[in-house]
Amino acid sequence: MTQLRFALIGAGRIGQVHARTIAAHPAATLTLVCDPVSAAAEAVAATYGARACTDAADVFAAEDIDAVVIGSPTPLHVEHILAAVRAGKPALCEKPVAMQLADAEELQRQLADLADVPVMLGFNRRFDPSFARARALVEEGAIGALEQLTIISRDPAAPPKAYLAQSGGIFKDMTIHDFDTARFFLGDVAEVTATGQHLDPELADSGDFDGAVIVLRSASGAAATIINSRHCATGYDQRLEAFGPDGAILADNQRPTTLQVSTRQASDAKAPYLDFFLERYADAYRAELTSFIDALTQGTPVSPTVTDGVEALRIAEAAGESARTGATVRL
Repeated sequence: MTQLRFALIGAGRIGQVHARTIAAHPAATLTLVCDPVSAAAEAVAATYGARACTDAADVFAAEDIDAVVIGSPTPLHVEHILAAVRAGKPALCEKPVAMQLADAEELQRQLADLADVPVMLGFNRRFDPSFARARALVEEGAIGALEQLTIISRDPAAPPKAYLAQSGGIFKDMTIHDFDTARFFLGDVAEVTATGQHLDPELADSGDFDGAVIVLRSASGAAATIINSRHCATGYDQRLEAFGPDGAILADNQRPTTLQVSTRQASDAKAPYLDFFLERYADAYRAELTSFIDALTQGTPVSPTVTDGVEALRIAEAAGESARTGATVRL
């Protein structure tokens, strides 16, 4: 099998996830790892037999690189996407597409004038087997016309405050995945109503919400409710329910095993949820990369696109406005 030679920009936590996924894929080879922190780039590169660099320009100039995975900090996403396209290198970029909606829209305008080089956005939850199957059943009409979608997404613990300070806030950093999932099921969103919460004393000085409840109304009248929290004592809480006139579809939490234990103290006790996104969405990252590779080798369209990234960011900014003002924001 011909293997695509990948460069990875960013050797942090998400970069390491992508490095592992690329290295394990039968149609991919991790050839180059780039990070401004040389020790980080060298450590990841050494693990997978790649070479390392500290300047992203070296990635785009490299003749032995077929495609790029962009896991750099969000403020660099637009710059790195444009550089990849100008170099003729297809790119898979992590979410969000940009920190500000205006920058994302400008990226759209510039890409329209450049060569048609595939760019895919890393909304990996579309590729989660359970969520993807639920969406397929909705599209098939298994429950009739979708009326209500409920998405629960709670992290086991908040990230470091240094990360929160540069993350763009809960709606752009965390809920952005859920906004894309909602669009994946509902289509275009017409209204956003959000309530932000300040309930975690550990995050009181973070300048950000530690929880949120958001209601989205689609152009069709269907509604999505998104429930987020930066902490969850039982683990990484990831659930989805789609409801229609003919039934409901539930994608429940995943656990290390299906074991249940009943004793005098408890009935049907189960193991905690999987610890975090690294475990919960491992299959989704693999399927996402496969979809990207298929687009490059078979000519299938990439999805999600930069446009999906722009629309998710538009909802995120509307949610932030709604949480601050208490008003419903129309899109």
